[in-house]
Amino acid sequence: MSFVVQVRQRARGNVSAAMVAWSLVMAVILVIWEVSPRDHGGAVLWGLVATALFGVYLGWRRRGAAVFVAPIVSWSFAWVPLWIAAMFRHGFLKGLFVGFFLVTVGWIVIGAMEFVSLGAVTLLVRSARGGGPHQGDDEVIVFGPNDLR
Repeated sequence: MSFVVQVRQRARGNVSAAMVAWSLVMAVILVIWEVSPRDHGGAVLWGLVATALFGVYLGWRRRGAAVFVAPIVSWSFAWVPLWIAAMFRHGFLKGLFVGFFLVTVGWIVIGAMEFVSLGAVTLLVRSARGGGPHQGDDEVIVFGPNDLR
């Protein structure tokens, strides 16, 4: 008779609500960036601030894996409003094409910038915080197949 005991630890704390809040903020910032050309600098600054704050949150909570998903979630909230904003700024027909460019090629650039920024801040905060999630936990003991008789 043989059996396997599988022990796993679930991640503590969910970051879904914070990710949705950050995604909504980023969607608003991207719409402002597209609609108002004179506010490009301010929109970029606020986008960096929002991303840095979310990165600090992820690093503090030790949820670095969320960095891989966050740009996709952000873009799922932003692409329709950004396309509509392009139609407002450039007119309907030209806005369709400019908006399509923004939500395809622009997504790659913006998503990459979000990924790099979030990742850098998350890693900095996580390393500055120190200590691993298993600090103070007991050792893991592995029993071989013949040790349980």
